[in-house]
Amino acid sequence: MPKPEQHRHDRIGWLRAAVLGANDGILSVGSILVGVASAQSDHPSVLLAGVAGLTAGALSMAAGEFVSVSSQSDTEAADRARETAEHQEDPEGELQELTNIYIDRGLSPELAHQVALQLTEHDALGTHLRDELGMSETHAARPLQAAFSSAAAFGIGGTFPVVATLFSPASWIAWIVACTTIAGLAILGSLSAWAGGSPIWKGTARVTFWGIVAMVVTSLVGKLFGVAVS
Repeated sequence: MPKPEQHRHDRIGWLRAAVLGANDGILSVGSILVGVASAQSDHPSVLLAGVAGLTAGALSMAAGEFVSVSSQSDTEAADRARETAEHQEDPEGELQELTNIYIDRGLSPELAHQVALQLTEHDALGTHLRDELGMSETHAARPLQAAFSSAAAFGIGGTFPVVATLFSPASWIAWIVACTTIAGLAILGSLSAWAGGSPIWKGTARVTFWGIVAMVVTSLVGKLFGVAVS
């Protein structure tokens, strides 16, 4: 019995949303905390800024994903309706269109016609959606699932720098949060690279580098405005 092949393509959808949400949570909230702390704010003000950033960010991620994926879902529904109408109006033309698709993929005209005919008899609409438009039930848009997943991932990621702030001495908040954020980004990069089957060092270095850049910029902005206000 042949051994089943292990591919990671089916992980792309949820992995992208989880990594994006968690990365945004860690980096956004961590950068906010570092920036506010660098402006010489007191401990309660820094913590409040972190909680506000965490709440607003999670809701923003949920809303953004819901709107974006809903647009994709609407497009898929419109394509499905159009394809259904075309099958009712011109079934022979749709059969020939499917045949041409298989010819373009390398089948002989005769074999392409046989394959198209059998697949049409089995599931005409599903076959066209898959082979003509690249749509499948596995990768169908799910707005609510995407919104919840992104908000949850953001919330989990953003919790780390907030907790670090909660237990940090006021004079060390910026440094402790920065170190916590970098460590969190490194762990996230390693896990996402491992789950996606790519080199771990590459994923870790990528997210860590841009995290450091973001926090350096926000720290400088916090110092600039902190001095200007005082």
